[in-house]
Order: sequence, then C-alpha cells, then structure tokens
Amino acid sequence: MPTKAVCVLNGEVKGTVFFNQANSTSPVEVTGEITGLQKGLHGFHVHEFGDNTNGCISAGPHFNPRNVEHGGPDHDIRHIGDLGNIQATDNGVAKVNIKDKFISLEGENSIIGRTVVVHADPDDLGQGGHELSKTTGNAGGRLACGVIGLAKI
Repeated sequence: MPTKAVCVLNGEVKGTVFFNQANSTSPVEVTGEITGLQKGLHGFHVHEFGDNTNGCISAGPHFNPRNVEHGGPDHDIRHIGDLGNIQATDNGVAKVNIKDKFISLEGENSIIGRTVVVHADPDDLGQGGHELSKTTGNAGGRLACGVIGLAKI
C-alpha cells in the first residue's frame, strides 16, 4: 500500500511539499511549490529532528544516519536528507519535482517526523571546497521549515 506524507513550510518563504512512495523499495516522489524565494538555486534538505520550537534551527543537522559526508542527490555517498537544490524562477516560485532513492516513508531511513528546510543559498553538493561543503553544502541560512507528517490517503 502506498505511503503519503506532507510538509507545510513556514518562515521567510512559504510552501507545501508532498511525498509519495508506492512501496517500501520504490523511490519517494517529492512534489510541491515554494513561494517568496529569490530567483536561483536554494538548498533543499531533510533535517534530523521534527522540532521547530526555536524556529528552523531546532531541526538540527541534515538527516545522516550513516554518518557520511554531505553530497548531491545523485552521489552514492551523501546524507540521507541531501535532496540537492530547488530552482526559483523570476517570480520567486520553485516547483519541486524530485524522485529520490535514499529517503523513505517507512523503515530505518524514514523521514516521517523530521523537518524539511529550504536554505537561502545554493547547495554546492559537497563539491565547493568551502569548509562547510562536506557538512551542509554551504547552503546558507534557513528560510523556511516544516515537519513531515503522514498525509491522508
């Protein structure tokens, strides 16, 4: 039976992101729309904690149960939560359309109860040479966040 989840993003920008997984071995489809962004790329990650009590900072680091370096969504070595970048157009809207084989809506890599964070800057996918490249992708401040919860099917 498919599993579905949803995340409502709040902060300096707003949006809703949907997650759909046909079965436990299929990739997770991530779709949605985020508004109020500056034109360009913005880091898009799942963070470890579903805690937004102190704003987005309470979400902690990227979800990384394998304790490996940060990378891009197509890299074999990456945090589970490394979903790369979303791209905002001239009107500040980013359409999210990602298929990811690392995150899951069930089991040990489940993202249910964790937080999605939209960052101010592009994620360099661990390739930027900056001191933060291998931990955060040097993606800058946290513009918005929201806890991922099960959705009504």
